[in-house]
Amino acid sequence: MDFTAVELARMQFAFTVSFHIIFPSFTIGLASYLMVLEGLWLATRREIYLATFKFWLKIFPVAFGMGVVSGIVMTYQFGTNWSVFSDKTGPVLGPLMGYEVLSAFFLEAGFLGIMLFGLNRVGRRLHFFATAMVAFGTALSGFWILSVNSWMQTPAGHSINAAGQFIPENWFEIIFNPSFPYRFVHMMLAAYLTTAFVVGAVGAWHLLKDKTNPGARIMLSMAMWMAAIVTPVQIMAGDMHGLNTLEHQPAKIAAVEGHFEGERGAPLLLFGIPDMEAAETRYKVELPKLGSIILTHSLDGRVPGLKDFPREDWPNATIVFFSFRVMVGIGFLMLGLGVWSLYLRWRGRLYDTPLFKRAALLMGPSGFVAVLAGWITTEVGRQPFTVYGLLRTSESHSPVDAPAVATSLLVFIVVYFIVFGIGTYYMLRAMGHTPGTGEDGPERGEPTRAAGVTPVSAYEARDTTQPAE
Repeated sequence: MDFTAVELARMQFAFTVSFHIIFPSFTIGLASYLMVLEGLWLATRREIYLATFKFWLKIFPVAFGMGVVSGIVMTYQFGTNWSVFSDKTGPVLGPLMGYEVLSAFFLEAGFLGIMLFGLNRVGRRLHFFATAMVAFGTALSGFWILSVNSWMQTPAGHSINAAGQFIPENWFEIIFNPSFPYRFVHMMLAAYLTTAFVVGAVGAWHLLKDKTNPGARIMLSMAMWMAAIVTPVQIMAGDMHGLNTLEHQPAKIAAVEGHFEGERGAPLLLFGIPDMEAAETRYKVELPKLGSIILTHSLDGRVPGLKDFPREDWPNATIVFFSFRVMVGIGFLMLGLGVWSLYLRWRGRLYDTPLFKRAALLMGPSGFVAVLAGWITTEVGRQPFTVYGLLRTSESHSPVDAPAVATSLLVFIVVYFIVFGIGTYYMLRAMGHTPGTGEDGPERGEPTRAAGVTPVSAYEARDTTQPAE
């Protein structure tokens, strides 16, 4: 099969963004988790919180570094493969991405060293402040990037000059465009849930080996509270996001629902196989009226079909139909595990049920899969536009030949799997270390236990084998 330069450029961007998004979705949640753990330690003086903090602190910089590297590679593609897009949208998107670097990334980088290496070198309040600033910086980074992406989905606050460039007119409307609040909340909650299920899986893994491990108990308990409380909120946020998408991107909703014919009292398709050429969904399994109830909150509300729009404006319904269902299906599995954890907690058996712990372990990567499925739904559903309704993908690419793009794509695939494979392997190895036992040996500045002396905290006792500082 021969691919055009545009198709190969889309494949390359899809590949790199898929690798990139899994790391920020983890580090956003993990930074906040580290902040909570340190805050709990400062409030309670329970050393188990500090031990758990140190356990995850070893993993955070690896995930953070891989997120930064993969993000830098993505930005270069705007110049190499999508130069027309960069030229036309640069006056709007360039400043937004610059704000992300100047505010969020500099904030993260400025306090990251203190968080990683200053545990026994600065005051406890300053160290906690640094951890909080890293957590805030990751969230602020998500704010700016989601603003950029949301503007591409629901452009606002601009005009178009004679050269076809988007010129900013109202920065407030650009940043807080119609889909941004829903998209930002939905993504941030997804990041927190992604991290929660990783933490819960690690805790479950260690509890299957030793159900008395205090660090693993802390991990599983906190993760399941997050699953039980945040998953229902995420489902409600997703419903509101869907209503917003119906208002501003109805063709995307038609593709997501698998409807080619618009109708009132539309059913909800649980399963089917959308056929783009025949313009119909085959082998449908549906629930009458439920589609209209969910999307319009009315029994006879009208749900659009793809035939309501010009065929050249149709997104690929086959892809978004299934990616959306993967995301939603995982969401309800998360909800089920959270409810199950509440029942076991009530019965006092949260740490003593092997089947539940195996289920939590199995759900460890579920957040990453859901995030990828959600981004596929979002980005493929926006096609055939880069700026929805205003700039087509076919008009956005650079004048490069297909063989050149194919070569760079192959290089990316090889390098990414090697580099990020090694990084992921290291993180899994670190997660496999038993939490709270210090089996890796004392760290620099970590208190040592002299005969008959028990240090009351990591800040109040120093390793005398290290030179004074």
